[in-house]
Amino acid sequence: MKKRVLAVLLAGVMTLGLAACGGSGSDSKSESKDSGSSDGDINIAVLLKPESNEYWASMKAGIEDWAKDQDGVSVDVYCAESEDNIQGQLEQMENIISKDYDAICAAPLSASNLVEGVLKACDAGIPVVNVDEGIDADAVKEGGGNMVGMYTTDNVLVGQKAAEYITEQIGSGEVAIIEGTAGNVTSNDRTKGATDYFESQDGMEVVASQPGDWDRLTSIDVATNIMQSNPDLKAFYCANDTMALGVYEAVVNAGKQDKVMVVGTDAIANAKESVKNGELAATVGQDNVGIGVACCELAVKAVKDGWKADPSAEMPVEYIDSFLVTKDNVDDYL
Repeated sequence: MKKRVLAVLLAGVMTLGLAACGGSGSDSKSESKDSGSSDGDINIAVLLKPESNEYWASMKAGIEDWAKDQDGVSVDVYCAESEDNIQGQLEQMENIISKDYDAICAAPLSASNLVEGVLKACDAGIPVVNVDEGIDADAVKEGGGNMVGMYTTDNVLVGQKAAEYITEQIGSGEVAIIEGTAGNVTSNDRTKGATDYFESQDGMEVVASQPGDWDRLTSIDVATNIMQSNPDLKAFYCANDTMALGVYEAVVNAGKQDKVMVVGTDAIANAKESVKNGELAATVGQDNVGIGVACCELAVKAVKDGWKADPSAEMPVEYIDSFLVTKDNVDDYL
């Protein structure tokens, strides 16, 4: 299944519209990037979110494995130091630009923190592909730049899928949502998808929706407090699996593992093992490696085509399907 999804992703690279910055794969980094890359290697930098999150760590590993099999393409993968080091990630991107890579693929910590970096890359003639987590494309266009395109998951649908599953399992009752960091686009979308679905269902009530900051320990504390304030709570939806594993720990600590179900997001390895063991009820998965590889493929194509920033063009976004992992099908994803 994963091979099929990846094949679809890579085929989709060829269909994305042209709306980005020009680049060159010339061995001489001081040369103009106007002519595209016909000689020498294409050197790509990938800037991801923290490697401490298994979702991004496995994407990094997948991209590096892909790069080993590419002729004439080299890839360096960088990761942000932490979820809250917003300025630090921008500084990483500025350092990458100074090294004059032919293209950059970037997953920001927030919608706005890498906008300045994208504009600097455009000024330098370096195409930028947006990886999974949204960079504010309107702000980039207002600054006179643009990005090649974006591969991501429809995160509103991710939250909706989780809420549908919870509703099917409990029928009615009180539920809570553990969000990511406040203001994060992915977190907002997943929370919206779940909240809107719950609110559309008779008998379902969202009694709390609070940030867990993508952190396991923080989520333990948040979930503990929510359960104390809402003793009739029946389920948690968590915007990623790191938080879901922490929330499940809080549920066990409260002795409510038979009363409160926990559903996560991302289908990381530990979460899938937890589902298999009958702990987490489910997790909504994404093809994170496929997303990362497709972004790199798109970056290579942008360099070869000699793309240039066109602020008047809309940045194309390709949505990749998500999937629900439960105890009934978890073995298919291990």
